[in-house]
Amino acid sequence: MILGNDPILLTPGPLTTSLQTKQAMLRDWGSWDAAFNRITASLCRDLVDIVRGGDDYVCVPLQGSGTFSVEAAIGNVVPRTGKVLVPNNGAYCARILKICNYLGRSAVELPVPEDQPATAAMVEAALARDPAITHVAQVHCETGAGLLNDLAGIAQVCARRKVGLIVDAMSSFAALPIDVQGVPFDALIAASGKCLEGVPGMGFVILRKTVLEACAGNSHSLALDLHDQYAYMQKTTQWRYTPPTHVVAALRAAVDQFIEEGGQPARLARYSDNCRTLVEGMRALGFRTYLKPEVQAPIIVTFHAPADAAYDFKAFYAAVRARGYILYPGKLTQVETFRVGCIGAIDGNEMRNVVSAVAAALADLGIRQVAPAVDRKAA
Repeated sequence: MILGNDPILLTPGPLTTSLQTKQAMLRDWGSWDAAFNRITASLCRDLVDIVRGGDDYVCVPLQGSGTFSVEAAIGNVVPRTGKVLVPNNGAYCARILKICNYLGRSAVELPVPEDQPATAAMVEAALARDPAITHVAQVHCETGAGLLNDLAGIAQVCARRKVGLIVDAMSSFAALPIDVQGVPFDALIAASGKCLEGVPGMGFVILRKTVLEACAGNSHSLALDLHDQYAYMQKTTQWRYTPPTHVVAALRAAVDQFIEEGGQPARLARYSDNCRTLVEGMRALGFRTYLKPEVQAPIIVTFHAPADAAYDFKAFYAAVRARGYILYPGKLTQVETFRVGCIGAIDGNEMRNVVSAVAAALADLGIRQVAPAVDRKAA
């Protein structure tokens, strides 16, 4: 892959993009221009196709980061009298609870340990305990640890109990399989700068048409009104307010490459190979993964920090960055960790190179005790 001389971003987004995607941002677009509006329309169709939504689902794009679209989904899809169940095993689940609080939507937290997935059985039991719950808001891949939750099982529980399902697929969309036939949902949220390998700046919500129609007048926000955004686009082909034109153009180029690569199965295969290569190499250096292999998504991997007194994340980060790779700090509440992403326009060769960069950084910093103080042997 041709990446240039920039550092490789081993984060869950923003992430390293291809030269072709970068070059798509070299042209300026008018927000009312018919050619630009055709790009938006084609993207929306292709994004719905990724989940095989057919004519029953639509895609509503929004300006801003993925969190903007998560807030829009909660604020539009959940009635003001609704009640949301949020299985919480990480930072992004906790963020949904915070959004519900800001929006005045009643929410029920279902606590789940940070190293364990939310399961269909857990959700089924929570719904049985509280029949007032109208919606479940489920993070598919909780990148606080890199954990894969049981989305398919939870979707089936929600469908059987006629409870709405809102899926935060921010770090899984286009990489992990999500098909509306097996994973029925009311709304699914993702963004441009994740596994589609675009640049940050555009989120989107894929909604069941009947659900979107019922959202009319429910939004707490003018800017985040999904129904109004969709209705305006249908009427005029334009965004309501100034669109992130360069981001949209870059995403069109990124989705074209996604399709050319072979779509979701091919992307999953590459990311899985990246993850496997990374974990094997880091294990050989003495690192231990936080999660067990069966719940590890091939998106981002959390490693226990070395027990050596010489270890300091900022110094470690700087030493690895000096060799061309940008790591990500840990986001767990109980254990000191750091994270390494497996997504973006990178392949197994880059993962081998980052392991070499980490090895050199350990030597430079005099870190000899790489295993954690309490070696959980998670994998």
